[in-house]
Amino acid sequence: MKKSTRSNLFLALAYAITLIGGMFLGYKFLRDQGYSIDRVISYASNDNEKVDEIIHIINRNYVDDVDADSLHHLPIDSLLHKLDPHSIYLPAKAANELSESLGGNFEGIGIEYYILNDTLLITNVIKNGPAFAAGLRQGDKILKIDTTFVSGRSLPREKMIGKIKGKKGTAVKLSILHPGALHPVLFTVNRGKVKVSSIDASYLLNPETGYIRISKFGADTDLDFVSCVKNLKAKGMKKLVLDLRDNGGGYLTAATGLANQLLEENKLIVYTQGKHEPRTDYFTTGGGEFEQGKLVILINENSASASEILAGAVQDLNRGVIIGRRSFGKGLVQEQFPFGDGSALNLTIARYYTPSGRSIQKSYKKGYAAYQNEIEDRFNDGELTSERTTTLKDSVKVIKPVVDPGGIRPDIYVKMDTSGYNRFYAKLVAQKVMFDFVYDILASRYTASFLEQNMATFNINDADYKDFVKYVQTKDLVIEPKLLQAARPLIYNDIKVLLCKYHLGDSGYYKALNMNDAMVKQALSSLQ
Repeated sequence: MKKSTRSNLFLALAYAITLIGGMFLGYKFLRDQGYSIDRVISYASNDNEKVDEIIHIINRNYVDDVDADSLHHLPIDSLLHKLDPHSIYLPAKAANELSESLGGNFEGIGIEYYILNDTLLITNVIKNGPAFAAGLRQGDKILKIDTTFVSGRSLPREKMIGKIKGKKGTAVKLSILHPGALHPVLFTVNRGKVKVSSIDASYLLNPETGYIRISKFGADTDLDFVSCVKNLKAKGMKKLVLDLRDNGGGYLTAATGLANQLLEENKLIVYTQGKHEPRTDYFTTGGGEFEQGKLVILINENSASASEILAGAVQDLNRGVIIGRRSFGKGLVQEQFPFGDGSALNLTIARYYTPSGRSIQKSYKKGYAAYQNEIEDRFNDGELTSERTTTLKDSVKVIKPVVDPGGIRPDIYVKMDTSGYNRFYAKLVAQKVMFDFVYDILASRYTASFLEQNMATFNINDADYKDFVKYVQTKDLVIEPKLLQAARPLIYNDIKVLLCKYHLGDSGYYKALNMNDAMVKQALSSLQ
């Protein structure tokens, strides 16, 4: 296959992952941090002063030796790119969003919405949140936020989003059109703290095997995990599949906290070390909720940082089986240094190492751009799609191993299945046609109870598919019959899981998705 064709296929696949998972892609994990926060606030008043302050911080804290004098007169981003791919400058808005995301809560009203045909469609209302208490429900359309009309006017995306969030205790007025109603209703919703779990799904795959999917390592991840494990144990769980695919990491303390739930007392989880940071060891304290019982951890090329800490510890200590593909390779630890204007510097201060002393960080010697494209290079080189690739067990047999590529290599490799992915499917994904069809047409044809009762056997029918093809034509896409037919199984599955997500939330989405998932099937086989 030509490299250009393979690259196009990879783009289709990448778009599909975004569609089906809604996760960060591996080479975009530059926002992953959380080691600690320096509370000494700088009051630099302009960019030049910030550059001087940043260079001063680098001299005192950076993980390696660096010629700081050579960094003067560079823009902030260029300056940091000279160091490593994970030292970054966050403007105030981005720093606040990251803090909210990893903190496990935010200030708002507790809804998720999707821009459908220039209209804000509510796709999920978080239970016990302000919006739920006020009476907003899934399927409602937001026509107006305070005095601003946000639907039906072809406004740019940035003009439509971000207007609902605000400080706790403040009110927002929403003009809402309920499904089937002729006239909108005005709601006044008082903003508040909204709790968001970092666990996407928790359920039984079979009578004795539990499944838990963790999207990031936030402040309360270990507590959320304990709650899920207790619930699954009460239902008969004895074995566990922990899904860390597409998990970009988060707080180091969250990873060690979760490891403490899986490993016996006084086991080394990870250690960190840098030029200005002496070696720090993290040990388990015992009393974990799932210290016994068979364990499988699923990883892929988008599993990074804290995910790799946990997977590396479980692998080194022979606590469980790692299944999937080589992880991202992010083994640098950041500390956050905030500025007085709300912006922040996330600077690499150390590297982390698995219990056996492995550094997970992949090379970044070829520069920032090459580092960003490294996952695509894996695809083009065949690492992600080959029938057989090197696992950790393979590598220890080699007398003179090649340079360690970084990341956690699985004990059992499962290739990426690219059958059906083609340029036409990529166009459908890029234009979010499956999303639009489900939310605009299909959602009203099915109910949550029907999907829940028939998930194992359900698929869209021929009439649904014909309507989908007609819907594609309304999007001004030229249908390529052969490519459409080749992608048909993927389209059926995408529509099914998106329909389950709409009616049953993240839990229903993963239940539907996992029914045909090769890694989950391999996990169940390994746990027998």
